[in-house]
Amino acid sequence: MKLHFTKMHGIGNDFIVLDHTKSPFKLSKDAIRSLSHRQLGIGFDQLLVVENTLLENVDFKYRIFNQDGGEVEQCGNGARCFYRFVKDKHLTHKQSIRVETKSGVIELTEDNEHMIEVNMGEPIFNTKLIPFISDFEKDEYPISIDLPHQKETINMAVLSMGNPHAVITVKDTLQAHVETLGAYLESHALFPKRVNVGFMEIVSPHHIRLRVFERGVGETLSCGTGACAAAVSGIKRHLLISPVKVDMPGGSLSIDWKGSSSPVMMKGPAVSLYEGDIEIT
Repeated sequence: MKLHFTKMHGIGNDFIVLDHTKSPFKLSKDAIRSLSHRQLGIGFDQLLVVENTLLENVDFKYRIFNQDGGEVEQCGNGARCFYRFVKDKHLTHKQSIRVETKSGVIELTEDNEHMIEVNMGEPIFNTKLIPFISDFEKDEYPISIDLPHQKETINMAVLSMGNPHAVITVKDTLQAHVETLGAYLESHALFPKRVNVGFMEIVSPHHIRLRVFERGVGETLSCGTGACAAAVSGIKRHLLISPVKVDMPGGSLSIDWKGSSSPVMMKGPAVSLYEGDIEIT
């Protein structure tokens, strides 16, 4: 079977995007894992699927699959690439679109400087909805780390931006143990659906640096929902003031959150790189 794809990226977080508005999506987990391989396949952090929706007043359905083939609820950088894709492919002529995801409906639009803004909805702090195992809802949760070279108790903020996130404040992201601690926490028993782990360095009240270990992928050059989660966690704890510039290895995003029941607004670029065809066996 020949598969036509578009390769895209949102500040270094890279994707392939498939148009399945005219045919059903049937790729297996094994096929997705093979395609994601950076030496033997196309290579990507996530696979994005454009589908039709059955919801009223909604334009598309948006599905996200990680490198391991698992389907996840949300991807902020992917959402911006989704917008660019449906506009470039003339699947819509609307300036603002509403898109169905596993975590709910999101709204996307483009400004005059071609930056794409995504209404990511309200952050979720309810531990049962994140999900995160805790009897109480707190701004920070202590967790014991038991690694060969790191045995200590650290504090982390926990919330959902449509997918679960843990945010750890560090002095220097360059010195953070992203691979080891990220992998340890990703599959920790406290997170029934695993978790994305962000390592946040506060530069100023309006500026942070961030590295993210994404579940099912590992560290990526950027993470849109991770940027939202980090900024929100800092604003909620009065460490940051909206709007917040989030610098990640792949580039920067602007995150705006007014607090309380307000939605999180994420703004940044999306780039289409190339198109191609690949045989799936």
